[in-house]
Amino acid sequence: MTRRATLAGISVGLLLLGCSVGTRAERDPEPRTAPESTASASASASADAAATAEAVGLLRAGTAFVNQTSFRSDVDIASQITSLSHTDNVNKRVNATITAPGGTIEIRMIDDDVYLKAGQLLRGVGDQWMVLDPARVPAGFALSFAPGRNDSGGSGRLIDAIVTARADGRQITGTIDASRIGVGNGISFRLDPGGVFPDSARRHAFRAMLDTEGRLVSFLMPEASGLPSASLRYSDFGSTVSVVRPAGAVVAPDALYPQLGMGGGG
Repeated sequence: MTRRATLAGISVGLLLLGCSVGTRAERDPEPRTAPESTASASASASADAAATAEAVGLLRAGTAFVNQTSFRSDVDIASQITSLSHTDNVNKRVNATITAPGGTIEIRMIDDDVYLKAGQLLRGVGDQWMVLDPARVPAGFALSFAPGRNDSGGSGRLIDAIVTARADGRQITGTIDASRIGVGNGISFRLDPGGVFPDSARRHAFRAMLDTEGRLVSFLMPEASGLPSASLRYSDFGSTVSVVRPAGAVVAPDALYPQLGMGGGG
């Protein structure tokens, strides 16, 4: 089966990284396994479900810091598209930079104001600082300081897509359904026109690590299943996040808003 993975054509939303994935509409062959008794299979499934629930619970608890303290998040897709964000949800401050082939996007958030400088990555908007109208930003890509929408690393979408998981000390390993990750801040995958996710992408391996205080510090997905390598890391907990309001920022033009998010900006 032919697979390919290409980086999205710089359709970058607020703190959004994306990978475009395309495959022929064939299915991976189903693995053949030896017959297993009904009772044995049921017991095994129950144990796996319990292990997964425990591991997912640890991961969710490990992201509680998002609402409690400042942090740094780093996202990397195939070492070609990266983001670096310093976030302080308590004091409503964000500094973020997205780097992709062709340029850089900078974002600053202060209280209810969102500023963006697109460089050469977005068409028809210039390279000056702009102030955005939050009401016009696509809901799926808007950053907010509200709980549940304020994680610049996007860990929640990854955790929601976990299929199986097992904790071994501070390390958690398992499989994730890449087709369920969806789009948003952090790691995202989309299909090329006419493409489908291969079956193997629905059981893609991942490895996560908690620090000694139980906080999530890394979530890694290796290159496989037609997908590139992708990583999310958290650090610098409790550090001061200073954000300077850009001088001379102009009102964002109409041409900006359709380009915020996957599929925009072409």
